[in-house]
Amino acid sequence: MKNIRNIYIALLTLFILGCDADALDITPDGRTNLDDVFQNEQQTEAFLNRVYGNIPKYFYKYQFWAYLAGCSDEAEDSDVGNEPSNISFNWNTGSLTPSYDPLEQNGHDVAVKRYQTFWGGIRDANVFLANVEMANIPNTRNRGRFTAEAKLLRAFYYLEMIKKYGPMPIVTEAFNTTTDYTALVRPSFQECVDFIVNECREAIAIPELPIRITEEQERGRFTKAVGHAIISHALIYNASPLWNDSNDNGKWQAAATGSKEAIAALTAGNEYELFPDYEEYFYSQSDMNPSPRDRETIFEIKDGSPGTFTIINALPSQPGQFKTGSAPSQELVDSYEMVATGEPAILGYSDEDHLNPIINLASGYDPNNPYEGRDPRFYATVWYNGAQWDNIQGNIHTVETYIGGSDQLIKTPPNRKNTHTGYYLRKFYNPKIQAGQGSPARFKKFRLAELYLNLAEAENEANGPTTEAYNAINIVRTRAGIPNLPLGLSQDEFRDRVRNERRVELVWEEHRFFDVRRWKILDQTDKLVTGMEIIRNAPGDFTYQRFVVSRRNAWDDKYRIFPIPLGETSIIPDFDLNQNPGW
Repeated sequence: MKNIRNIYIALLTLFILGCDADALDITPDGRTNLDDVFQNEQQTEAFLNRVYGNIPKYFYKYQFWAYLAGCSDEAEDSDVGNEPSNISFNWNTGSLTPSYDPLEQNGHDVAVKRYQTFWGGIRDANVFLANVEMANIPNTRNRGRFTAEAKLLRAFYYLEMIKKYGPMPIVTEAFNTTTDYTALVRPSFQECVDFIVNECREAIAIPELPIRITEEQERGRFTKAVGHAIISHALIYNASPLWNDSNDNGKWQAAATGSKEAIAALTAGNEYELFPDYEEYFYSQSDMNPSPRDRETIFEIKDGSPGTFTIINALPSQPGQFKTGSAPSQELVDSYEMVATGEPAILGYSDEDHLNPIINLASGYDPNNPYEGRDPRFYATVWYNGAQWDNIQGNIHTVETYIGGSDQLIKTPPNRKNTHTGYYLRKFYNPKIQAGQGSPARFKKFRLAELYLNLAEAENEANGPTTEAYNAINIVRTRAGIPNLPLGLSQDEFRDRVRNERRVELVWEEHRFFDVRRWKILDQTDKLVTGMEIIRNAPGDFTYQRFVVSRRNAWDDKYRIFPIPLGETSIIPDFDLNQNPGW
């Protein structure tokens, strides 16, 4: 490039931050030069920790303690109308541009600039892998394990980046000031996925990498199980309509095979299995020992400020509440089936505003008692009018979302303490913990249930609703306490059911936001969200009225993939020539 200063303007220069003549002498502790780092095993491991340091916090760590769920049809954020910089409001009004990404605003406790962070992680992994073979590591087992972990981290950062931005240049060497950035080109999505899968397979093949962490001091390290999860995740995205316009069956077969292999590897010897209680699972921390109770979690992310979680996700009737966080939408509530029949309660809507649901008469759903007899995961996920729970003092608390109740719906902002939809988030929240008290809840980035659902989806798309597809989805439903899917479903019917299963099983885990994009149904799901207004006529007698909470603008085709940031397109010609569609 003509002007090295331009390099530092580009966001991609996260690759070279720390790589110029002076910065090459800066190490994680800021005291020794890079050559010295790899002459010492402890400092080599410290540099590997630096590679790990680029993993985002996810969860509620977006701007002003927001969730990504509020940018999907899962929820409406309580700070819409309160905070001008609220990510949900700015995302849903269609504010995304190449020069402004609402989701890239710094969050509380953590930076949320994902584009920079992912490239930074790739750059650090490249530096580490370029030096680890020659590093002074007396413990030979550590050399292999460190190498495997760095490869998995590089694959992970690439996966997270291409989900948002589409294919990105595959770079395996650390950049420096002599690098010709103008030569960078975007490969195909398939090529990126091939790279990710190969990285993971190479890492899994390294014998020193364990299948699971069994010691507390190693919590947070990548394992063979993480590699299998990344492969399953990457292949399901590669096969999906967004990146598979021709519906190439081979891609679906590859995705099914990848998930089968992952499940077989993880469940061998009962190393991994579904946690017995869905509700408890999400407000528990996985235990790291040879015989853990939690064998479902593949990788979770620590909450750096656990006391915050319980004050920004609380009910108005709870002492110490600061705000209510993101409130579940009526669309989410409608997606929960009936426990007695295993049938969908709501089949869709007869109007564009979702105010007139099509009730499945065979399901047993009663619109006058809409919260009775639903999928047990509904009660583990949503606080609704009439829900009851024992608080820390052992007293029974009844949630009152009806107008005038202690947790009432308030439609009109500004108001962050009350729900905007008529519901509150229950998932992750242990009612025995008071607002402001530390919660052990952690974000489950990868878990076994997702792999089963990946297999069910891919197997159905590749071969129809086979016994293997049924078994994969039914193991998840059985844990939840919901009946197996009925036999004889068509491929289309099974597709609808597995998509809904993902919606309720993986809710609030940052899957729905991306799932509707990879399925290319964003224009069907994200035009609006609705809520439920409840009037109390007499004790136990309520009137239910649906209403539109908000109309949204981030649903047309261009919002399926984020734009490459403007600073990048002005520096790298191929990024400018091949900016993502619509941007």
